[in-house]
Amino acid sequence: MRVGVKARIQYILARGILGVFTSMSRDMASGAGRIVAQIGYHLAGHQRSTALHNLRMALPELSEDERQQIVRGIFSNLGRLLVEFSQFPKLTPENVSERVEYEGLDNYLEGLRRGRGVLFLTAHVGAWELSSFAHCLYGYPMKFLTRPLDNPMVESLITGMRTLSGNRAIDRNGAAREVLKALRNNETVGILIDQNTIQSEGVFADFFGIPAATTPALATFAIRTGAAVVPGFIRWDGKRERHVLSFEPPVELKQTGNPQDDIVANTLMFNNILERFVRRFPDQWLWIHKRWKTRPEGEPSLY
Repeated sequence: MRVGVKARIQYILARGILGVFTSMSRDMASGAGRIVAQIGYHLAGHQRSTALHNLRMALPELSEDERQQIVRGIFSNLGRLLVEFSQFPKLTPENVSERVEYEGLDNYLEGLRRGRGVLFLTAHVGAWELSSFAHCLYGYPMKFLTRPLDNPMVESLITGMRTLSGNRAIDRNGAAREVLKALRNNETVGILIDQNTIQSEGVFADFFGIPAATTPALATFAIRTGAAVVPGFIRWDGKRERHVLSFEPPVELKQTGNPQDDIVANTLMFNNILERFVRRFPDQWLWIHKRWKTRPEGEPSLY
């Protein structure tokens, strides 16, 4: 009963916050988002500490002031994400270009032309929820893998918002059949590769020079199906106040004939691609996540 009450309270709060932000004009919501980001920065001491610890490990060459500035940027980015997510009901094919522009769309179209489906190599960067939403509004619907939240009511609320543009979420648990079917139909599936996994579900591949337990799903599906792997990330251009959804050329997979070795080698390559992006825009990645929590057997915790 207590769990049920907690879940209901979480749902009411989430629905209320989204409702308030959705009812605002974009300018008002943007201002409120900046305030929420500042409050979040000051209240989220544990997350700030995690982000600084990650930055010290991954980017030791930075000064402490530079790291602090990145952490502030992380919270600003989360504030923008909240604003954009809440405004999904107002986005249409007619006005999406006012918020999001493409960079390298031909790279995605090349992946489609190959005819075996497209796998987006993506991550929690920028306003990541906006990337797939806008891509669908531009005329390119897709599916994406998600890990359901523990609270089913909040999960239903979030999924309802995510799929307003016509996209479809696929539960990571038991996703293989749906993903394979989508790729056979030359559809697009997005997979976020930047979250820590437990040892039994991941492979270790360096990320910023540190072994990181990483999902093998992207490499596994790509090797099995021949689908094009297209890196796709959304970033905020503060000077022009626009989101830029950029696609890199399809990745040339490493295939030696040894499936397990190929999965590890390609996962490392994918992590390297993501790392290059994060190094360019460090304040737009989710450093507050304990990315290196799972360690190889016998190694001590990094946290």
